[in-house]
Amino acid sequence: MPLSRDRRIKAGIVGYGRMGKIRGACLGRRNEWELIGICDIQNHGMGCDVPVFREWSGLLSAGPDAVFVCTPNRRLPEVVMDAVSRGIHVFCEKPPGCTLEDVIRMREAEAAHPGVKLKFGFNHRYHAAVQDAKAIVDSGRLGRVMWVRGIYGKAGGSRYDQNWRNRRELSGGGILIDQGIHMLDLFRLFCDDFEEVKSFLTRSYWTVEVEDNAFVLLRNSRGQVAMLHSSATQWQHRFMAEIYLERGYLAITGILSSTRTYGRETLRVARCQYDAEGYPQPNPEETITYYDEDRSWEQEIDDFARSILEDRPVTVGGSSDAYQVMSLVQQIYTADPLGPRSAAGELTGAAMP
Repeated sequence: MPLSRDRRIKAGIVGYGRMGKIRGACLGRRNEWELIGICDIQNHGMGCDVPVFREWSGLLSAGPDAVFVCTPNRRLPEVVMDAVSRGIHVFCEKPPGCTLEDVIRMREAEAAHPGVKLKFGFNHRYHAAVQDAKAIVDSGRLGRVMWVRGIYGKAGGSRYDQNWRNRRELSGGGILIDQGIHMLDLFRLFCDDFEEVKSFLTRSYWTVEVEDNAFVLLRNSRGQVAMLHSSATQWQHRFMAEIYLERGYLAITGILSSTRTYGRETLRVARCQYDAEGYPQPNPEETITYYDEDRSWEQEIDDFARSILEDRPVTVGGSSDAYQVMSLVQQIYTADPLGPRSAAGELTGAAMP
């Protein structure tokens, strides 16, 4: 049942590192939410004006309506399943665990408690450039999508080789599952699902257990092809998503991330120009839109609040989206038998429940 609209949604945060603080700050800016506690085992919560719990069970027992789970990947499933089993709504950061099996376990818990809302943090769908691009594609005025291409890379950064995200037991993989998964989710947004997967996973520079580069080629049953390069050896932060259609193209460059290091978010739109015989000519005129305000975090949380207050299904970042994108991640890891074994344990092709 939806909550009464005459009170705020009581929320807790499990894991108060960088993402937990981002979520907490966002909650503080929204009238629908009241933060009642956090779970923090590394003293990130010192100075907070809400109760700080050392164990997530204590926070879940404090009576939140919803929790935001911002722990390392390995811990996500058990916290999510514990909360869902108590009837608590859950917003879980991406990736949804370390393996596809983790997603299946969370979906089984969700199915057993159908009144609980479960949403995953595929935040890039809420960026204004992505939403505007999707609206243009859906309008059909540039024809159907033929192929897409994405680059998402960074320079690694200080102590990159010591970050928990490069420890297989904690993360489940490297740069692909950490960052490339966002681009894969956008590929699905514009092309739906893919059946054919080719990949090369490399450990080109960093001395870590997992891949620092993923080169991926995908194709679906409609013949749409997607190309991804996800990299931790690019020596610059770069985001680019291109959508090529029958009568033009869209290009998103830059993304307004929390670090603001990927450049200004920009959408370029071009419609093909034709000669007298109807042949498309090179270098069509582009319309460029610049985005300087990032409202994605608020929109994402507002969507979650509406799902709870109005008892609506989670339509963006639901468990089905999580399952499909993690299935794709698993296929990519499996497709290169010579690459680093980046998924925890032996990968299996579990069937969707």
